[in-house]
Amino acid sequence: MYDRLLIFRYTFYRKILKNSDCTYVGSGVLLQFKISHMNYRILLIATLLMISNLAISQTARDTLDNASVPYEWNFDKYRFGGYGEVLFQRMDYDANRYTNPNGASKRNRAEISLPRAVFAIDYKFKNDILFGAEIEFEYGGTGSTMEIEHEKEGGEFETEIEQGGEVVLEQLHITKRFTNAFNLRIGHLIVPVGITNSHHEPTQYLGTVRPEGELALLPSTWHETGISILGYLGKFKYEVMLVNGLDPNGFSSANWVGGGRQKIFEKSTMTSPAFAGRIEYSPLKDLRISASGYYNKTAKNSSKPQTMAGLEGRVTIASADAQYRNNNIIARANIIYGSVSDSKAIFDVNRRYFRGTGYSITPFGEAALTCSGEAGYNVFSFFGLKSQLFPFVRYEYYNTGEKIETGAQELPRYKRDLFIAGVNYFLTPSIVLKADYAHRRINKGKYNSENTISLTLAYTGWFLSR
Repeated sequence: MYDRLLIFRYTFYRKILKNSDCTYVGSGVLLQFKISHMNYRILLIATLLMISNLAISQTARDTLDNASVPYEWNFDKYRFGGYGEVLFQRMDYDANRYTNPNGASKRNRAEISLPRAVFAIDYKFKNDILFGAEIEFEYGGTGSTMEIEHEKEGGEFETEIEQGGEVVLEQLHITKRFTNAFNLRIGHLIVPVGITNSHHEPTQYLGTVRPEGELALLPSTWHETGISILGYLGKFKYEVMLVNGLDPNGFSSANWVGGGRQKIFEKSTMTSPAFAGRIEYSPLKDLRISASGYYNKTAKNSSKPQTMAGLEGRVTIASADAQYRNNNIIARANIIYGSVSDSKAIFDVNRRYFRGTGYSITPFGEAALTCSGEAGYNVFSFFGLKSQLFPFVRYEYYNTGEKIETGAQELPRYKRDLFIAGVNYFLTPSIVLKADYAHRRINKGKYNSENTISLTLAYTGWFLSR
């Protein structure tokens, strides 16, 4: 019966694809679409895949029930938890890096904040249908707090006032499980590009703050709305997705494409969807090696697409990362390289048409790069203690103007490297007290360096589960 249903599904797809300007090869491994219709045909086929698999769900469920359950789905009915942090920082430099030709002026100052508090819930409607959601409160949520930005905009220095803090729905999705190897998820999803977006809880990384390079290049945490296919195949874990793309009006010097996540307007444009994916390989118990990528033609996602006529704004991002972690050793490394086509033309359009939108209108690089590594060792293991104390070091290089399009403005102040030394003390496996010292060089020391001492108390975990 199962084989007959598979044959029916194969024949059904073949008829659909035959009339959809597609080429069908083998049993569905390769689909070649005409570019002009590719995005929406994938949505159609993914939907058909879900519907047709309902016919064989009982057989699949038998396989599902007998399989070992991956951690992310290993609970009975529901669970509630989250993560968060309290951050104190003392800096020896002024927040304004742009009006002084030598970089930030020397000024001792201190800040304390609640960078984020995230609350998560997972719920099983059935063993094979799961609901997941996360809501994030950043810097205490919305309020009357003000933030002053000293960004250079369109060649002029301006001061802007913005409302600080926000409440964000970080995830909201339904997952339909078929087998461990194949599952379908629809809703608001994490875009798993880079090590931090994929594993962003504060107990995952050693520094008091998330790696600066990824924050400077990408949205963090990066979440968009769409559909994904994910699963576990032996020592591999994978996810591929089709989601709404970036808005090129938000690209900037300070955050490259990170400011392009569509959050200013009530609805997200999906005229040109984005493709993203990640694969993780665990050859050893404590080792994970991963690669991820992203592709989107962003110009059509502009709030005024007619101003981008003739431009593509093609964003291509590739990333590789690795982690080795056990009770005594934590080591992580990550590299991200990305490019944007038409970078100078997009900035010219943004400068002309998009002032007053809330986006930071600044020039940005045709290409950006970050690479980082950190390692720590549990020194308490030398004394046979059960608690953990990890002295660590981290190095980062990041440049949002790694490559500048011909005729565009150079961005020497955005070439930075960072040296960090610190310590993590785990009160429990889910609660960690962190302290570190960071020394940031700007363009290999051509501008004033910046030093920061930071202290963080962070937690992550599930509080209730049934």
